[in-house]
Amino acid sequence: MLAAVSKYIFLYASQSKGLNKAAKKWGLRFGASQVVAGDTIDSAVKKAQELNKKGLICTMDHLGEFVSSREEAIEATEYNVRTLEAIAKAGVNSNLSVKMTQLGLDIDRNFCVRNMRQILETAKQHNNFVRIDMEDYAHCQITLDILRELRQTYDNVGTVIQAYLFRANQDVEELKGTSLRLVKGAYKEYPEVAYQEKEYIDVNYMRIIEAHLLSGSYTAIASHDYHIIAKVKEFAQKHHIPRDQFEFQMLYGFRTDIQLSLVQEGYKMRVYIPFGNDWFGYFMRRLAERPQNVAFALKGLFSKKPK
Repeated sequence: MLAAVSKYIFLYASQSKGLNKAAKKWGLRFGASQVVAGDTIDSAVKKAQELNKKGLICTMDHLGEFVSSREEAIEATEYNVRTLEAIAKAGVNSNLSVKMTQLGLDIDRNFCVRNMRQILETAKQHNNFVRIDMEDYAHCQITLDILRELRQTYDNVGTVIQAYLFRANQDVEELKGTSLRLVKGAYKEYPEVAYQEKEYIDVNYMRIIEAHLLSGSYTAIASHDYHIIAKVKEFAQKHHIPRDQFEFQMLYGFRTDIQLSLVQEGYKMRVYIPFGNDWFGYFMRRLAERPQNVAFALKGLFSKKPK
């Protein structure tokens, strides 16, 4: 019961514009520095270099979402372009992840698509890949519609499907041949559109993973759940799915022991590296996902000097 209440509180806080605005002034405090790789492109690139040396590959995410002005969206677009250029210049093995609400999706659809095309064109020039992060349910359909539009021109773009949504199975079916990151889901959604119980989410998660793998499509399994990872390994071996058709993904700062173990076993393991000063919503969702993550916050809260 306490875990459910704390989850609700953190998810509610993640959507607070007032708290998010204040957090930008606080800097990376309350333990956030342990899961957010600094506030600049350089800091993210350095983390990626460190991880690459350990055999881990990466995807970088300049944090931010739900912008309210064209100026902010243009600035975010240019920042993502610079991130791709920095990745290429440094020679690090890293993709880019983006949120379309950061690029103006809530302002004007065509404006957002133009910004996405600018990012994808830069990625294409540097032979890189861009993952469109899935956001809340209200943005799900429009995200998939834009993805299909972009894929008419670009093959270096994919998205994310969330297993807790009832529509996930149909979406995976319709997106055969598309590189997908499959996740359980981290937003607070109504019971009319999403499973609420972990046991049902886990079952559906494995269902969509298996379906996408069997379709021959590239599949990124983004989970820290050791049981899920073990099931995927067993399923891939049983059905003779080559290891170059899938990868495991985890968040920066979480389960580093399992990350390195997967590399040693010969699996592709990608670390999701968030960075930037718009970190509050991301951090609150991580606390909501796992109650034990609150230890990060308490450690940061009582530190004399934030990292």
